[in-house]
Amino acid sequence: MTNDDLFETILTPVTHDLGGFKVHRTLPAKSRTMVGPFLFFDQMGPAILDAGQGIDVRPHPHINLATVTYLFGGAIDHRDSLGTKARIEPGAVNLMTAGRGIVHSERSPGDERAKGPELSGIQTWIALPERVEEVDPAFEHVTKAELPVIEDGCATARIIMGSLWGRTAPTTTHAGTIYADILLGPTGAIPIDAEADERAVYLCDGAATLDGVPLDRTHLYVLRPGVAATLRSEGGARVMLCGGEAMTPRHVWWNFVSSRRDRINEAKRAWKAGEFPVVPGDSEEFIPIPEVPNTVSYP
Repeated sequence: MTNDDLFETILTPVTHDLGGFKVHRTLPAKSRTMVGPFLFFDQMGPAILDAGQGIDVRPHPHINLATVTYLFGGAIDHRDSLGTKARIEPGAVNLMTAGRGIVHSERSPGDERAKGPELSGIQTWIALPERVEEVDPAFEHVTKAELPVIEDGCATARIIMGSLWGRTAPTTTHAGTIYADILLGPTGAIPIDAEADERAVYLCDGAATLDGVPLDRTHLYVLRPGVAATLRSEGGARVMLCGGEAMTPRHVWWNFVSSRRDRINEAKRAWKAGEFPVVPGDSEEFIPIPEVPNTVSYP
C-alpha cells in the first residue's frame, strides 16, 4: 500500500525542550484535533535527569475530559483534589476523570530524584461524551498486572483501554476507546484491525512499517477508516495504537476542554477566582491561568 491508501493524515510533532527532557506533541494540531476521543497526545522523554532534579507540575485544573498517564520508564507521584495520592510506574495506567472539575499535580518521587529520575512515557487527554462531561470527578489506578497482554511470537501488546485482539482492559471508558502499547521484537508483526471508527499509530522507538510503509518516530499516523494493515519490525520497535468512536469536535483552551465554549469561559473565571478545590498535601502553589495559553487552543 501507499501512504495515500493507508493514512488520512500524518501529524508531525511540535517539540518542546523543558530543560533536561523533551516533549513531542502531535495532538491537538490545526489539521486534526482528535482521533476518536483522543484530543491530546504527548510523548515525554526518554530522558535521565540530573540527580536532585525532577518534574514538578504544580496544581492545575481540568474540566470535561479524562487524562491518561502511561509510563515506559521512571515514576510520577499524582495528587488531586479528591485526596488521591498515587505513584505510577511503567506498565500501569493512571486515569483521572475531570468531569465537572478537578485539580491535580504531578511530581517526581523523592527516591527517584535522589538518583536522577528517568522520565519516559505518554500522556493523553480523552474527551468525555457530552452526556457525561459534567460527571463527578474520579481517579483510577490500574496496575500493570491487571492490564491484559497479548503475546504472539516476537510481538507483545498491552491493552491499556478498550477491547483489542479478543481481550478487554478493565480501565473505565465512557466512549468507545482503543489504546495499546505494542512491543515488536526483531521480525515481530501484529495486525491492526479496522473495527474502530478512527485509529492512529505512533512510533515511539525503533523502526517499524505498516503494510510496508516506513513510520517516522514521534509522528502520529491516522489510518483511513476500514483499512486493515499489519505492523512489522525487523529490528524491534515500540508503537502506540490509539483511537475509538468518532466524536464531535471539542473546544480546547489551556487545560480546559468542553463541547461548549461558554463552559470554557466559566472555568477560566472560576480558576482565576480560586473557586476550584485544592489538592490536599500540595496546596502551597498552583499554576496561574495564562494570558496566552502555551498549548494549542481552539478557539
